[in-house]
Parts: sequence; C-alpha cells; structure tokens
Amino acid sequence: MSHAVFLEDCYVKELDAVVVSVDGVKVGLDRGIFCYQGGGQPSDRGVIHCNGSVYNVVDVRKDGAGIISFVDREGLKQGDLVHCVLDWERRYALMRGHTAMHVLSAIVHRTTGALITGGQIEIGGCRIDFSLEDFDREKVAAYVKEANDAISRNMPVRMYFMAREEALKVPGMVKLANAVPPDVSELRIVEIGDVDRQADGGTHVANTSEVGRIEIVKIENKGKSNRRIYFRLV
Repeated sequence: MSHAVFLEDCYVKELDAVVVSVDGVKVGLDRGIFCYQGGGQPSDRGVIHCNGSVYNVVDVRKDGAGIISFVDREGLKQGDLVHCVLDWERRYALMRGHTAMHVLSAIVHRTTGALITGGQIEIGGCRIDFSLEDFDREKVAAYVKEANDAISRNMPVRMYFMAREEALKVPGMVKLANAVPPDVSELRIVEIGDVDRQADGGTHVANTSEVGRIEIVKIENKGKSNRRIYFRLV
C-alpha cells in the first residue's frame, strides 16, 4: 500500500519514491505526493522522472491495490527509483478551493442543517449542492458573507487522524448526504479553526489567509430540495 504523503503534509512538492507495481501505464509507488480523485476534488497532475526520461502523470485513482498513478506512456518498471514532481500551481488552486468549500458548507450546515449532496472543485471555480428547499440569492449572499468573515480571521487548518468509532460520535463530522466513511480503523479529520471539523481525504491550505474571498457566480435549483451554488475565489 502506497504511503500517501499528501494526507499528512499538503505542501510537499517533490520526493523520491520506488515503483512497486506496473500495469501498462498504471504505476504504483511506495509513497506519493499525487492526490487521487475523490470527494469532488480532481486528481493531481505532475511528472515522474526516471533514468533521464519524463513521464507525465495524467490521472490518479485509489483502488483496492492502493494509489495508482496513470502516466502518459509505458516504460517504468517495478523497482525503478523515481523522482516525483507535483504540478504545484494546479494543486494549490485546488487546495484553496477545497478549504473555501469546507468553510461555506459548514456555515450553511450550521445555519440550516442542510447536508452536501454534491460538489466539484475546479481551477476556475467550484460548486456545492445542498439538500435545501428554501434557498434564494439573498440568503446565499448572507451565507457567503459569513463564510468570508470567517476566512478573514486567518484560521489555522489542522489535519490529523482519529479512531473511526470515536470520530463518528462527533456531531457534524460527516456532512455529505448518504456518505459512509471508509471502513478503516482511523479517519483523517480536517479542522478549520472553530468553524468546521469533518472527516475528509483531500488537500487543504494551512491557514484560511491563503484562501482569498468567495464570490458567488450563480445559484440554481436542481430539484425540489436540491440547491446549487457556483462560486470562485478572488
């Protein structure tokens, strides 16, 4: 099983690793900085250097075999010593967006009790879906203002692990509708100041001072009790 360095430190930009498995363009490493796709966060991109050759990482997935990096061509072999370099600019944009989503969703959840029914982080903007019936632009503007006020307090973002049984006893630890945390002994917890604490497997900034400000792009009704917010960071 690959050691996911990014779950402990989201700011590691490059590292050395060993190839432990190869299946065509699917490569497993003994440890990695490339975050896999999941929870609305796209996978990382980057490059793997080996013996003077460069392999572009075009996708990263997690499956029963561990974390698999998809590269743009074959050539790597089991046992190869490699140097991995993250596309940091892209990763950092996703980190900022992910932390902003957590703050905004925590504000909406605390105010309305709504759960998150979907979401997507992109480089140019993000969207969040909430299980809400009563939702209008004026209310959204109030939620966003409260979220921006919280972000401006420069809150630290902590990441740590907690026993699964203990974590699931904490109210609000899981804010995704119909979400069942993985059946593992420990859950990774992301805590943003006094605003949010929840189980999460993605990447985040270390302090909300790095986020910027949330700006509403548009809101949509996506069914009787599903509302969507599109936003960007400025």
